[in-house]
Amino acid sequence: MAIIQQSTTEDIQSTAGIVIDKLQSWWVAFVENLPNLGVALLVLILSYFLSRLVFKTTLKLVVGRVRQRSVAKLIAKVIAVIVVLLGLFLALSVLNLGQSISGLLTGAGISGVVIGLALQGTLSNTISGIVLSFRKNIRLGNWVETTGFSGEVMDIALNYLVLKEADNNIVIIPNKTILENPIKNFSLTTRMRVMIECGVGYESDLEQVEQITKNVIADSFDQIESTENVEFYYTEFGGSSINFLCRFWIDAENSLEQLKAKSKGIKKIRQAFAKEGINIPFPIRTLQFDDQTLHVSKAEKTEEA
Repeated sequence: MAIIQQSTTEDIQSTAGIVIDKLQSWWVAFVENLPNLGVALLVLILSYFLSRLVFKTTLKLVVGRVRQRSVAKLIAKVIAVIVVLLGLFLALSVLNLGQSISGLLTGAGISGVVIGLALQGTLSNTISGIVLSFRKNIRLGNWVETTGFSGEVMDIALNYLVLKEADNNIVIIPNKTILENPIKNFSLTTRMRVMIECGVGYESDLEQVEQITKNVIADSFDQIESTENVEFYYTEFGGSSINFLCRFWIDAENSLEQLKAKSKGIKKIRQAFAKEGINIPFPIRTLQFDDQTLHVSKAEKTEEA
């Protein structure tokens, strides 16, 4: 029994000695590397404050080029994080922790691959949002048409674009979809063409119809200087009317103004035609039954009987 207790005491003393020796070696290493620790800590502090300065400076520079503030903040934060990481690597190199730096780089690479695969769709939309924010052919307030939707650009976020349609509905479209599909921007030009199609009766004086239409359109819109700026073409002999196309340009930047101009033109043309007695016919189908047709029908019924 005494032998067992003595052996246990020796094991405890041996273990305690190992721990004490290890703590002493750590203390010696800490004291020896104390200047390096101070330099590393100073590097980290300086890198932190430098990153904040870089963030503010970058944000001011980017905001002037990117109207979307969320994207500007993202770019500024990425640059600030890069500054902090550089400070961290420099601090580790001061402490002669080259293996730690290699481990961090390896871990960052593996983590980046895993995160990239897991968030492939999100990252794609985010990158697309950054690209859209730098494109000059689409801005906030523009009236655009894309992927079957048309409206005013209200917001270009990191992952999506917000459109406000003419009926006041809000449409949220992923940025990736915007880049992969054609987009029509009505706000890039200050003039839009309005086209009005109509038809008049076959008994109408076609020269009079043309002249009245041109005069009405020229008088209804201030931006049209004369009737020479109004295009008028007869297009076809329809089933109940002779159809024509009237085209003219107006100062507009969105399709809503184009619709309002078209509506105004239709009302003015209708009023002018009614005043002059010009008929705008609607489709008519005439069914004619002669005596022969009725005779054949009666004969068929008799045979069936």
